[in-house]
Amino acid sequence: MEKKLGRPRSEKTKNAILTAAYELLLENGFGAVTIEKISEKAGVSKATIYKWWPNKAAVVMDAFFDAAAERLPIPDTGSTIKDMTIQVNNLSKFLVSREGKVINEIIAEGQYDQKLAETYRTMYFNPRRLDSRRILERGISRGELKGNLDIELIIDLIFGPVFYRLLITGDVVDETFIKKLINYAFEGIK
Repeated sequence: MEKKLGRPRSEKTKNAILTAAYELLLENGFGAVTIEKISEKAGVSKATIYKWWPNKAAVVMDAFFDAAAERLPIPDTGSTIKDMTIQVNNLSKFLVSREGKVINEIIAEGQYDQKLAETYRTMYFNPRRLDSRRILERGISRGELKGNLDIELIIDLIFGPVFYRLLITGDVVDETFIKKLINYAFEGIK
C-alpha cells in the first residue's frame, strides 16, 4: 500500500496566499511582510504556508513574480530590434511602477540574504534572460544578427545600462533612452 503525503495543494488556498503576500508587499514593502500577516490576510494557518514554501522570501517572491510574468509578454513582431525595444521598454516601465520598485527592495535585501538573491535570480531574472535569449536567437536564425554572437554578453550589454540607471544613478529610463540604447547595441551586433 502506498503512503499518501498529505492533502494535495488547493489552488484556491494557493491563490489566496499569493494574493495576500502580493498585496502586503505592495502596501508595506518586503521588510514589513511576515508569514503571520500573510496567514492572517489569506485566512490560512502558518503551517499551511510553510508546507508549501520554506520561508517568507519564497512565498513573497512567488507572489511577486507570478504577477510580474503576466505583465511582461515576449514580443514577436518579426524584427529583432523591435522585439528587444519592446521587451526592454516593457521591463523598464514595469520596474519604475510601484510594483516594479519592489525589485529594488528585493535586490537590496538580497545583498544580505543569499537565499533571497538566489530566489530572485532563479524566479525572475533568469526567465527574463531566457526571453531575451529567444528573441536574439530568432534574430540569428532570420539572418538579422551575426551567427557567432555571445548572446549572454549581448543581454548584459543591453540590460546593464537600464539597471545602472534604475539602481545607481536614478537617471531617466524612457523610450528615447531605450531606443538609443538598442540602436547602439545593435550597430555592433548586426
